[in-house]
Amino acid sequence: MQRALICRGALLVQQVTLKSSLTTQISSVLVPRSYRAMSSLTVPAPASLLLPLKVPDRLLLGPGPSNVPPRILSAGGRPIIGHMHKEMFEIMDDIKRGIQYAFQTKNELTMAISGSGHVAMEAALYNAVERGETVLMGVNGIWGERAADISERMGADAKRIVKPPGECFTLQEIEQALSKHKPVLFFITHGESSTGIAHPLDGLGALCHKYNCLLLVDSVASLGGAPIYMDKQEIDILYSGSQKVLNAPPGTAPISFSERAKQKIFSRKTKPVSFYLDMSWLANYWGCDGKPRVYHHTGPVSGLFSLRESLAILAEQGLENCWKHHQEMALYLHQGLEKLGLKLFVKDKNVRLSTVTTIAVPEGYDWKDITSYVMKNYSMEISGGLGPSLGMVLRVGLMGYNCTKANADLVLQALGDALQHCHKSKV
Repeated sequence: MQRALICRGALLVQQVTLKSSLTTQISSVLVPRSYRAMSSLTVPAPASLLLPLKVPDRLLLGPGPSNVPPRILSAGGRPIIGHMHKEMFEIMDDIKRGIQYAFQTKNELTMAISGSGHVAMEAALYNAVERGETVLMGVNGIWGERAADISERMGADAKRIVKPPGECFTLQEIEQALSKHKPVLFFITHGESSTGIAHPLDGLGALCHKYNCLLLVDSVASLGGAPIYMDKQEIDILYSGSQKVLNAPPGTAPISFSERAKQKIFSRKTKPVSFYLDMSWLANYWGCDGKPRVYHHTGPVSGLFSLRESLAILAEQGLENCWKHHQEMALYLHQGLEKLGLKLFVKDKNVRLSTVTTIAVPEGYDWKDITSYVMKNYSMEISGGLGPSLGMVLRVGLMGYNCTKANADLVLQALGDALQHCHKSKV
């Protein structure tokens, strides 16, 4: 019996050995030598990539990005089509019309830049400004600083008017600077997410045009959540982002140019410093020049599917209804924060941004302790300050899909809990 088992075991070993030998021989024939010579690889496959992707489920109530609703996630997951297919052009045309609605403009030169809001900022400056020209930057938060930095990198002479975080410029202050510096372009941020300001825009376009100056406005944090009228307010260049109130994934940036801006752009003496952001090419790619479309770059097809769906949701809800809803939820949140004993950073109620609320860091607390506690215990993102507001504020965003009474209540609960449990300095 024992001998039979040993013989059977030996036979199995022979069969396995033969099978292994045959597999090796077949592999040597079918698999190229470059793949077989594994020792030639000096960089191994990353161990982390051999594991399933893990992404935590978090409630994003900071200044952005916002959570993406299922409907927009589903749109982004549709099968890819070619970026030059006629069906893709139809989707791009829908996006263009949606942006015109969101911006309240009839500008023909309207599109979504492939990239984040920063790319739209660069596209505006690279196309509208030439080396050596003077630009004026309204700096009352980080975005004015960024615009000035970009302008200087491309060789423009960037002048600044500066206000402390949480304050706005008056028309008189802006006019004095326009008269003094005679810029070709003035930049201002409508929704300054680093400080929580919604800067007034009425009268600003006409004032700029009085001095033969273009008005460039950043609405990344405000579009869809606060009133803005591109044509009525005589804004020459307006841009935004996809990841805030619109609730699409980051990576597409709406932008539009007035006729006045088009004349400046298309009468340049030199080419824009960026080919990728050259508006003469992008205008064609987006069907804005009346000519057959030609290849410029491969657009973010899935991102554009998502953006199209987000603009459809905005159209269904109605722009004015969306503005009203964000304002109501902001007021509800503000009242709750004050009941907790917290102070709002922006003192003037009339210029508080309805999408991103800034809270003065309570005395004796480290803002990092508060945000870390909320993340750890509630799986919720709220943020500290950014740029000039760093260390001064906490930032809470209620935008689009996330702009609900339930989320406002959850933020208030989390902050109240954090104030009870985080260490408070006696100094």
